[in-house]
Amino acid sequence: MDTATTTCAAGDLAVLLSSSSNSTSSLAAATFLCSKFTNISNKLSDTTYAVDNTYLLFSAYLVFAMQLGFAMLCAGSVRAKNTMNIMLTNVLDAAAGAISYYLFGFAFAFGTPSNGFIGRHHSFFALSSYPERSGADFSFFLYQWAFAIAAAGITSGSIAERTQFVAYLIYSSFLTGFVYPTVSHWFWSSDGWASATRSDNNLLFGSGAIDFAGSGVVHMVGGIAGLWGALVEGPRIGRFDRSGRSVALRGHSASLVVLGTFLLWFGWYGFNPGSFLTILKSYDRSRPYYGQWSAVGRTAVTTTLSGCTAALTTLFSKRLLAGHWNVTDVCNGLLGGFAAITSGCAVVEPWAAIVCGFMASWVLIGFNWLAKKFKYDDPLEAAQLHGGCGAWGLIFTGLFATKEYVNEVYSGDRPYGLLMGGGGKLLAAQIVQIIVIVGWVTVTMGPLFYGLHKMNLLRISTEDEMAGMDMTRHGGFAYAYNDEDDVSTKPWGQMAGKVEPTSRSSTPTPPSTV
Repeated sequence: MDTATTTCAAGDLAVLLSSSSNSTSSLAAATFLCSKFTNISNKLSDTTYAVDNTYLLFSAYLVFAMQLGFAMLCAGSVRAKNTMNIMLTNVLDAAAGAISYYLFGFAFAFGTPSNGFIGRHHSFFALSSYPERSGADFSFFLYQWAFAIAAAGITSGSIAERTQFVAYLIYSSFLTGFVYPTVSHWFWSSDGWASATRSDNNLLFGSGAIDFAGSGVVHMVGGIAGLWGALVEGPRIGRFDRSGRSVALRGHSASLVVLGTFLLWFGWYGFNPGSFLTILKSYDRSRPYYGQWSAVGRTAVTTTLSGCTAALTTLFSKRLLAGHWNVTDVCNGLLGGFAAITSGCAVVEPWAAIVCGFMASWVLIGFNWLAKKFKYDDPLEAAQLHGGCGAWGLIFTGLFATKEYVNEVYSGDRPYGLLMGGGGKLLAAQIVQIIVIVGWVTVTMGPLFYGLHKMNLLRISTEDEMAGMDMTRHGGFAYAYNDEDDVSTKPWGQMAGKVEPTSRSSTPTPPSTV
């Protein structure tokens, strides 16, 4: 809707209305009509702005609701003795993240004018002169904050059940206040060195990296941060037996896992379609009723298809590999499909989203196999899911982005997907994004976790871990329970009964009575 650019000239209109007998009254009539037209035009412009901001606010609410999904998913995936702890950490991710992002993070991410590395304009710190100097509104800040705390929530899952409370506060504030905002500046700010929306058109490989809703910026950042946290801490007690075999420390509630998954699914419709930021924008006047609202709908469809394909692929793949239908695996597969499509959801065809979801499932299965092989313990598979599937999503975009959709969303004639005939420039930009995110998060979060470890601020004591943090750190259990599968509290001699099957024909041996 382009009402703001339409003007009315009374003199031109008077010529059309004038007659030889009464030119003065014609000019007066033209002036009156132009004033009315200008008023209507301004009101339409205000209405467009209001609708776009309402759309962005609603999307922000959906993304924030994903925190409830994270909380339920995390709670169901840990043992009951750590439920209160993991729920509290999810609350603190949002609370501590809000303050750090308000004070520093938003300015580092979107402060302008700035350089290509980091935002720096003083008016954006603590929103001191925002939105007067930005051209945006407070809805944009709220939306970006919801993204920042999503990254922190991903990391908390990787280090669950063994991390000190103070460590959560420190890493969450650092991640949302500095590490994540810097990455989002690189790829989403109009000043970012690798952004596809650079204002000066000096694009990386003539394209810029297309990470529309954050497969790299959000999911890889959170996943790689969690990877380093879990590596520094080491596996939970009892996760691997003395012979090195994997031991299942199952979460206590599949119901909470499913509930959290559906809440995340619902919130993803704000995460991906909401990343357009506006909705009242026309693309092609030769096609009636076609504009950004159409792209928003298409993005919701590609998001849905990728997640559902990944869920079904995981269902049947795990049935063949493990011999049973596992709802937790299916939920993780679904989320892996969502994490992967997040990068290219706006620039690919619906059929390509099915390819994305299918491959995302196998990426997750493959990384989980590597995690067991190298004795890496991630209670929620967060690093494998968000880090691995997020990286695949970036590559997928470089392969399958279409020319029409790239030019609609990002404007101008630019490179698109390799397999769609667009050459390799976009794919090269996507690979650069993967490399720099892994490198940046490694050099920032790795030393942070190592420093906390050296200061004895990272991992809880063996006694507290065995008893559960709810009792030792939070004053009591979340609810009465009996963890029959909690092998960490049983003698070492009984652990053989909980070793995970290695093939379809394998069956657990009965617990030793010795």
